[in-house]
Amino acid sequence: MEGECKVLLDATVNTEVKKQTMQSVKLISKQTTALLAFTLCLAAAAVLVFNRHGEDPGHDGDSFDIHHTLRQISNVRAAIHLEGEYNPAIKTSVEWKDQVDQSHFQGGLVLSNNEIVIPQNGLYFVYSQVSFRVRCSISNDDDDDTTSKPIVHLSHTVMRWSSSYCTDNTTNCYQTILHSIHTACQKTASSDPDDEGHWFSAVYMGAVFNLKKGDTLKTEMEEKMLLDLEDEPGKTFFGVFAL
Repeated sequence: MEGECKVLLDATVNTEVKKQTMQSVKLISKQTTALLAFTLCLAAAAVLVFNRHGEDPGHDGDSFDIHHTLRQISNVRAAIHLEGEYNPAIKTSVEWKDQVDQSHFQGGLVLSNNEIVIPQNGLYFVYSQVSFRVRCSISNDDDDDTTSKPIVHLSHTVMRWSSSYCTDNTTNCYQTILHSIHTACQKTASSDPDDEGHWFSAVYMGAVFNLKKGDTLKTEMEEKMLLDLEDEPGKTFFGVFAL
């Protein structure tokens, strides 16, 4: 009887010990989990603090992204390329277009009143080409008389207006920065005037200039030559790009 009681007592003691042991293990497990979670939180906080120190002082993440985008926009190289066409209402120049064919503009360079407006001080490459399709003929009276053969002069001019040397926008305030003259003709005489054909010629010019903010550039040519303008894509153009 005493032996049975002892066995029961030992079993009860062992059960209690096991319960206490399991409770201790669970408690340790919970403590370990809590400690691990706390450690992860500390690590995350450390990374956040490190990242904020890496940003510009006084700027949050959103502000940093906005300023980064603005910097990218400001770094776009200024450029404009215009296509020209004949407009009877304009007597001294090609009409320039900024939204046709291969034309484009960016970085502040814009077309206004048929002139290119310079957005900032700096060095710019200015270029232009005008193509003509002119009829050439010679006198049949004396083929050896070169004076009787008509010569066509093709001219093209780019002019600049700047507040650095003028206070208004009158014609006298524009200064020539590019000018070129080509001599077209002669073409061999034909027995049939209808078969005389045409002479094609292009006047191209370009150079680097130190321009100021607010300067404007325009083109000029003789009115009589505008009727012979070749305004197909890629033949007559006007452009500027920043260096």
